[in-house]
Amino acid sequence: MNSVIKLADIHKTYRTGEVDVHAVRGVSLDILPGEFVAIMGSSGSGKSTLMNMIGCLDRPTSGNYFLDSIDVSTLDRDARAEIRNDKIGFVFQGFNLLSRTTAQENVEMPMLYNHQRIPSAEQKERAKKALELCGLGSRADHKPNQLSGGQQQRVAIARALVNRPALLLADEPTGNLDSQTSIEIMGVFQKLNEQGSTIVMVTHELDVARYTKRMIILRDGKIRTDEKVADRLNAENELKNLRLAQEAVKLA
Repeated sequence: MNSVIKLADIHKTYRTGEVDVHAVRGVSLDILPGEFVAIMGSSGSGKSTLMNMIGCLDRPTSGNYFLDSIDVSTLDRDARAEIRNDKIGFVFQGFNLLSRTTAQENVEMPMLYNHQRIPSAEQKERAKKALELCGLGSRADHKPNQLSGGQQQRVAIARALVNRPALLLADEPTGNLDSQTSIEIMGVFQKLNEQGSTIVMVTHELDVARYTKRMIILRDGKIRTDEKVADRLNAENELKNLRLAQEAVKLA
């Protein structure tokens, strides 16, 4: 099975005055079709830089990045933009919806920039199905100011899906939402993943990362841990049960 994302010894160095800042240091990573991955790390860990390279918004100083088997690490800006529009659906912390257009029209927007001309009728049908998939089919004719924050994020997710990307890349997608709405949005991502979407989510919230299937933690530009979320939760539960047992012994 070919990887959706394959990073091979990726480095990113920025020049700040007389100083070289090594933001990413030798990251190698494979993400297979159908995975749901959280990338975590504190400020300065390199996660934002890594996300920008995965999203074809920037390219590495050295190393190779294959996106859906295409080596994008050496492409120029225009070529990266074309690959980005065809292969990646973005969901951001800010919903970035056009305020004067309906949910349906917002979702149709990426198809206008698809290098493969999509007939108008197909655009409307694909946008409608994407909204329905995100549980918002009945709000297709509503404008953003008529929608809640959670509903606006669902529109943004539908918009990210409409070009049928190889990768859904989400950057702090629950950052502007309350805890209950965040749970609902993570449920949408889980549903999409169950239906086959490959999702990479950048987050600093452990509670959000626990909804994914695999958790990668960066520190100082390197991968420090890469583990299945189920294994992590099992380990945490074992530690919790051990502490409870130890406390029970003390009280006995």
